Amino acid sequence: MKLKNLRIVGITMITALAVVSCNNSRDYSDSSRATGWDLTGKKGGPEYKTDYDEKEPAPGLVFIEGGTFTMGKVQDDVMHDWNNSPVQQHIQSFYMDETEVTNIMYLEYINYLKQMFPPTDQKYSNIYKGALPDTLVWRNPLGFLENMVSNYLRHPAYQNYPVVGVNWIQATEFSKWRTDRVNEKIASDEGYVERDAYMDADAGSNFTTETYLNVPSKVYGGDEEILRGGKQTQRKLNRKGNDPEDGDPKDIYVQKKDGVFYPEYRLPTEAEWEYAALAQSSIREYNSYKGRKKYPWDGDYTRSGKRKTLGDQKANFKQSVGDYGGIQGWSDDNADITAEVKTYAPNDYGLYDMAGNVSEWVADVYRPRIDVSFNDFNYFRGNVYTRNVINEDGSVKVLGADDVSYDTLSDGKIVARGLPGEIQKEGIDEKETYLRTNFSRSDNTDFRDGDKASSRYFGTGSSDEDRMYNSPQHEVTAAQDSLETGLDREYDKSNSRTTLIDNSVRVYKGGSWRDRAYWLDPAQRRYFPQDMATDFIGFRNAMSKTGSKTFKGRKTKN
Repeated sequence: MKLKNLRIVGITMITALAVVSCNNSRDYSDSSRATGWDLTGKKGGPEYKTDYDEKEPAPGLVFIEGGTFTMGKVQDDVMHDWNNSPVQQHIQSFYMDETEVTNIMYLEYINYLKQMFPPTDQKYSNIYKGALPDTLVWRNPLGFLENMVSNYLRHPAYQNYPVVGVNWIQATEFSKWRTDRVNEKIASDEGYVERDAYMDADAGSNFTTETYLNVPSKVYGGDEEILRGGKQTQRKLNRKGNDPEDGDPKDIYVQKKDGVFYPEYRLPTEAEWEYAALAQSSIREYNSYKGRKKYPWDGDYTRSGKRKTLGDQKANFKQSVGDYGGIQGWSDDNADITAEVKTYAPNDYGLYDMAGNVSEWVADVYRPRIDVSFNDFNYFRGNVYTRNVINEDGSVKVLGADDVSYDTLSDGKIVARGLPGEIQKEGIDEKETYLRTNFSRSDNTDFRDGDKASSRYFGTGSSDEDRMYNSPQHEVTAAQDSLETGLDREYDKSNSRTTLIDNSVRVYKGGSWRDRAYWLDPAQRRYFPQDMATDFIGFRNAMSKTGSKTFKGRKTKN
């Protein structure tokens, strides 16, 4: 009897503690731990997202849990490049496209630009033309490939093949566009703007995520019928404290603190790409890796050893001179050029074609050396810090229909870099850098590698030609407002240039359909000018993860 009473008392105490715990959790959630003030906004105070749950991965992305790994090769460097010595790096958790960006995905982009900024309009003509992939990359003076020139991009037979002929600049512009379209659809579907508002936008009413978060009144051309046409916005308008007739109601638009929008799609860094391609979870034992993976899959061979797929190639690549797929039949890899995405099995992170198919642009500016002595956390070379341009009245400057900015590339192609509706940016100055200990300038591309402060001069003077990375400086100018682009080319005829590397050269990773198996190793790294395109380089997007390193509810395995 006494034992029974003790059991009842124990259960009662546990239940009481659970209730108290729940109440405390709710109290902490609804009120500030700093002041005790209400955080729900129901009493007229500030409203915060106190019950925020992690969002599912954005469209097309899979989760990559971060960790430490050895970046670079540990095998013999038969090419004698000496540009990928092994270093230890830690990568934050992020998301990565499960496949390379395909032709149909890129066609969505250029068709959107064609509709939004009609190329028949003189002031917009170069926006659409500058985004078009270069289909002539397929041509070979001694090869018959006109079928690829005519059909690869637009024919439905190739719609799920990786897009090629896209340079690094075009890939970054696509990433910005993708960010805005995904977040615009969220705003529409969740009732923050008028339903399907994105279907009727034009050049004067463009939506960009950053503009909406900073100055929502300038999105959609300031059309309040669209901006306030969603159910969520109407609910906020009718909330206590907001007068429906008020021209400047409080807190009715999505803000960063609401956690509604996704972070930006972007190109992965070199370190992220290599970490994701290796997918070393399959060789992890407790808190260390057993060995080193040669390819994105386990084992030292490119053919499958499994019973059902015995002998099948795990990627498409050039096997030898004149052999891009193997002998017709069982040993063939089912692709002589690129292959449809998801043709081959994914790696252990669920990523397809991290070897073979096409090589991929990454965000980094190329340098032979990874400076792990300065940074071993989320390594990236190419940071250029900017800020919003502020008008004289204190407002943020948003580009208008006549404010499109362009880059003229080395081949004379004109690419739009600032579209109507976007916030204009400028480099930071001493206001942001004064007495800072972590950074001191806006453009950090040359940081500790080729700049004056690093003392990497091999000559006796300090002129441009004495620098280690004194690549040729060709100049191409073109009329930005002309349909007939008359180009003025001025070639660098200096005989003292010693390298092709400069700040416009980007890293690309992964072996392609044109490469031998040697290049399938994720640690391999090569470089290519950012404003040029090929038939073997494509790209995929990444996205930074906000919040916890892992998803909530996941238990750590010790």
